Amino acid sequence: MIAILDYKAGNQTSVRRALEHLGIPCCITADPDTALSAAGIIFPGVGAAGQAMAQLTASGLDNVLRRAVHEARPVLGICLGCQIMLDHSEENDTPTLGLVRGVCRRFDPAWVDEEGRPIRIPHMGWNTLSIRIPSPLLEGLPENAFFYFVHSYYIETSRENVIATTHYGAEFCSVYGRNGLWALQFHPEKSGRPGLRILANFARFCGVQSNAPEVASC
Repeated sequence: MIAILDYKAGNQTSVRRALEHLGIPCCITADPDTALSAAGIIFPGVGAAGQAMAQLTASGLDNVLRRAVHEARPVLGICLGCQIMLDHSEENDTPTLGLVRGVCRRFDPAWVDEEGRPIRIPHMGWNTLSIRIPSPLLEGLPENAFFYFVHSYYIETSRENVIATTHYGAEFCSVYGRNGLWALQFHPEKSGRPGLRILANFARFCGVQSNAPEVASC
């Protein structure tokens, strides 16, 4: 079973529906024992970094994530979850979880797009990935697949952590981590078949098998 961490910050239901569509056993939970007994943890989120960290700390789920990483349990951060897995966020000037070294910075409104126009903030809509390091999380993705982004802040982390990048005014990290500890700036659960493929890859890495025959062709 995959545990979807519930800390009152957004899109847990969308992630559950995507996993259920794939036939992957899952549950939404705020219970530490349930989360830590699962084969893997998905850490989604939307909203503001300061509020999310306050909710995580108040519930004790910040320590659940730290323990999961310390024990090498598979964890996948999504969107806000991806951002607050780092050390610090410029949003609300927030100290964050420190699971991976790095910071989250606001997009620079002086950046311009391919036509020389100032970028719109937030970065909202479909964009592609440039894969920098092979990863089992991204296996089987079609070339130039599009993924759905909604964010005003972007990731800065060490080059060795960067698995894929995306361009929006400038190149930024859109997938980072290492085997078993990954983070996605985009929403795989809202990204059609390529996003479903990533979720299926994560479940497979966790040793959780899908009972849906379509997974192989995602």
